[in-house]
Amino acid sequence: MKGRDELSTFLIGGGWDTAEVYEPFVRAVGGDRRIGCLIVDEGDGPAQFERYAEVLRKAGPCTPVPLLVPLGARFAPEEALEGTDGLLVCGGLTPAYQDALAGCLERLPALLAGRGMPYAGFSAGAAVAARRAVVGGWLVDGVPVCPEETGEDLAEVEVRAGLGLVPFAVDVHAAQWGTLARLVAAVGRGAAPYGVAVDENTLLEVASGQVRVAGLGRAHVVRPDGDGGVRVRSYGAGGGFDVE
Repeated sequence: MKGRDELSTFLIGGGWDTAEVYEPFVRAVGGDRRIGCLIVDEGDGPAQFERYAEVLRKAGPCTPVPLLVPLGARFAPEEALEGTDGLLVCGGLTPAYQDALAGCLERLPALLAGRGMPYAGFSAGAAVAARRAVVGGWLVDGVPVCPEETGEDLAEVEVRAGLGLVPFAVDVHAAQWGTLARLVAAVGRGAAPYGVAVDENTLLEVASGQVRVAGLGRAHVVRPDGDGGVRVRSYGAGGGFDVE
């Protein structure tokens, strides 16, 4: 069984066009093993699970298992993850995922480490993997910073406690939804130490203090640059950077 420092974390910025971005995660789980798919169920949970199950099977031999949490309920990882070998936290309303995980923000990472279970996050699941999770919003002090339809049912940009699997904040659908500006605002205000905005169909693999980018899009790293300013550097497939 791997120790925590040896485990990789896999963060996918959304999109459904390529199973290849799931392949490193499926390989890390190893062989034809069981992958728990955590979905906040807003009424269509079984149908959503089938979408993830299909793409995971295309990525490699595995047995997806549905872990459906009703909207407003809390995830109980000790019981839910019994008999699974990896965890994929899926997409949907990001504040609802943060709320579902709020009762196990420390227990879940410890459980994954103790059992040697890789973690993957898709869209909302990528955002909540951060220590400081950007969960939505489109206004900063009433001023728009990204399209209203990307606000995740929130007005002001909100940054909440996350799982702490990575030290940087994560925003998703960056090029497709225009959310890079939201992350720039969050980092510029000091709500997160630094962050990465990830395009759709793009993977961040975080392991051994390094981040590797794969897939069709880019990852946009946002770091503070003093006096509320930031600097942005983008990386495509094959690129990467060190974790700070």
